[in-house]
Amino acid sequence: MTLGNLRDLYQQVILDRYKNPRNRGQTDPIHRQQRGHNPSCGDTIELTVQLDETGDRIADVKFEGEGCAISMASVDLMADALRGKAIDEALEMVQRFQNMMKGEAEFPKEQRKLNVMQGVAQFPVRIKCANLCWHTLKAALEATGTDANGFVSNEAES
Repeated sequence: MTLGNLRDLYQQVILDRYKNPRNRGQTDPIHRQQRGHNPSCGDTIELTVQLDETGDRIADVKFEGEGCAISMASVDLMADALRGKAIDEALEMVQRFQNMMKGEAEFPKEQRKLNVMQGVAQFPVRIKCANLCWHTLKAALEATGTDANGFVSNEAES
């Protein structure tokens, strides 16, 4: 696939997920909840996560919020990719996504839809937009007790 075709695909997927998100709403029940904010762009999301009966796997992820096309597409694609994943797998995916934004990794074939977001790396100022939901997910999965309904910001991200 040529670079021009990749760029077109990237733009098409981002716009489609922005205009027609598949994962808007809240999970029922809510086992983890986290808000995230990107002060640079104004993106704000609230993630809700439903775990399976054992509490070890993600059964569902939903989001509410407002933001640019990149942040909304990223959270919608992320939600699709996380269903059925163990918590430790999801945390590994967070690291892989962040490495992908640095040009150091990509996702395997079974998660290749996430690779569409590689195009964001061409625009360093927009990387925070794509990473917001992944930071928020990490905070939600690592939260315990009273931290479980916190608020994260990716302002310190470089």
